[in-house]
Amino acid sequence: MTTEDHQERGPEPQTGAAIRGTARGTAPAPLSILDLATVGVGYTPSEALAATTTLARSAEEWGYHRFWVAEHHGMPGVASSTPAVLLAHLGARTTTLRLGSGGVMLPNHAPLAIAEQFGLLEALHPGRIDLGLGRAPGTDPATARALRRGLAEGADDFPQQLAELTHFLDGDFPAGHPYARLTAVPQGDGRPPVWLLGSSGFSAQLAGRLGLPFAFAHHFSSTNTLPALDLYRSSFRPSAVLDEPYALIGVSAVAADDEASARRLARSAALGMLRLRRGNPGPIPTPEEAEAYPYSPLEADFVDDWLGNVVLGAPGEVADGLEALRKRTGVDELMVTSHIHGHEARHRSYGLIAKAYGLTGA
Repeated sequence: MTTEDHQERGPEPQTGAAIRGTARGTAPAPLSILDLATVGVGYTPSEALAATTTLARSAEEWGYHRFWVAEHHGMPGVASSTPAVLLAHLGARTTTLRLGSGGVMLPNHAPLAIAEQFGLLEALHPGRIDLGLGRAPGTDPATARALRRGLAEGADDFPQQLAELTHFLDGDFPAGHPYARLTAVPQGDGRPPVWLLGSSGFSAQLAGRLGLPFAFAHHFSSTNTLPALDLYRSSFRPSAVLDEPYALIGVSAVAADDEASARRLARSAALGMLRLRRGNPGPIPTPEEAEAYPYSPLEADFVDDWLGNVVLGAPGEVADGLEALRKRTGVDELMVTSHIHGHEARHRSYGLIAKAYGLTGA
């Protein structure tokens, strides 16, 4: 990661400030986007992907720092099942925005395949690609088995998979290793920085021990946020990548004209999550459907708890909420996600947040 992030792993440790990149506007910390190419009721996957492309171009203009897409499978409400393909498309339609995976679920893939995919992305869009890695399947057990056929058993050997991937990216397997004569192609002068993603302490501790940047999924595991960040920082060892910890958190955020309007939009995402947790995933429902849904007491409690973890409201309220969360967690960067129904409403939400948060160009 360079100062608009590092392209090469140099001999000297590099700072969290370098990962952060050039300061943007009056924002107190870099602000980024995690996008799922949201497919809502009444929309097609093609329309969702077109909306994601438009959003990435707007995010670049508004001054967002990164734009990550996530690997999910078997979820009709998410069209970003293959991050590398989508990132190649987005890279061809933007010029300066950092693009990355938030993340690729490494146990679903052979490390060599990921090294070649992201080596190709780095060659296409030099200095703009982040490789964020997770160890969860990103899907249900049956789909995970179908994805992992012929691969190692799931996430149990994630550290070994990560080490193998890193050696492929750097072309530095030790002599005598079975893969020492293999090369992940293309392999240029630079390679994408590796981030570890997580929602528990495992990846936090591993990222700290390896001296890698860490991204925590606060948007669906908020009770573990502070313990995981503390573990990351206490475990951190300086490396050729970082000389100090660098952490970001994913945050659900929705901005609209007022708090009631933002909450109405967010409830569509809450109902979608409720259905996912009950094993019935589908496109994101409309706000009208979410309002009319006959919630049981337990379902209503789930929705209330989920909404309690969303930073929502008028633009100024969202900006203040994000800054309060940044101060409480001490993170270096925030990554907002709005998995709500309606491409126009989602696009507008990100624009309102960018302006209220002080990003240049917003």
